[in-house]
Amino acid sequence: MSGTLVLAGTPIGDTADAPPRLAAELEGADIVAAEDTRRLRRLTQALGVRISGRVVSYFEGNEAARTPELADALSEGSRVLLVTDAGMPSVSDPGYRLVAAAVERGIRVTAVPGPSAVLTALALSGLPVDRFCFEGFLPRKTGERLARLREAAGERRTLVYFEAPHRLAAALAAMAEAFGAGRRAAVCRELTKTYEEVRRGTLGELAAWAEEGVRGEITVVVEGAPAEAPGAVDAAELVRRVAVREAAGERRKEAIAEVAREAGLPKREVFDAVVAAKNAGTA
Repeated sequence: MSGTLVLAGTPIGDTADAPPRLAAELEGADIVAAEDTRRLRRLTQALGVRISGRVVSYFEGNEAARTPELADALSEGSRVLLVTDAGMPSVSDPGYRLVAAAVERGIRVTAVPGPSAVLTALALSGLPVDRFCFEGFLPRKTGERLARLREAAGERRTLVYFEAPHRLAAALAAMAEAFGAGRRAAVCRELTKTYEEVRRGTLGELAAWAEEGVRGEITVVVEGAPAEAPGAVDAAELVRRVAVREAAGERRKEAIAEVAREAGLPKREVFDAVVAAKNAGTA
């Protein structure tokens, strides 16, 4: 009889936010797979619980190698609890590989819902939250980061990013360049912790503020692109947007469809602009 994989949310700051079921799962699991065993030890001390099962490390560096071992334990009937440093496993943290392996073997996967930096930042941002898109961490290299942001420049949903404090100023400057300095955003820092701060403003204002240096865990929420009136984007801009998406790896057909959707135009109009530019030697 196969076991169960449990994904457990952990506090993103204040340990009092730990879900009530977390303590019971920590005490009852056969194996606890933790992103950082030292942080796990501090968490269990704060919660006043004792782990009876085996504790193993499960982080980015050993995730691929350790997944088969944990999947075998699940197949043999073990209850495996997966926790990361903060928030929900698999969301920009280890977990996806193990979930996929468990699903492939027909093993039950369940969750202990818990705190989420993504949803907390969205709720506090003051920006529209009815539709949003989580983009995780941006690439570290300048060119790759700007290319990724340009891909999302026409996205109408609110965007959420994670960022390291020492890269925040550069990331906000790149966002101002790709999205426009006047786009509204919020930088959410140290959520639920003692020095929690939510700084709201335009990307240009926030980029200037971040130049002074920012510390702590960072989540950035950015307003989606405004809807464009049909005909507001000229042919050259349509061609440029398609080229950016193609350079990022999209097939031309999908790139044309997405650019047309963003601009509120028929796909045929964008297609014709691309063909005309190609025939003219400008694309």
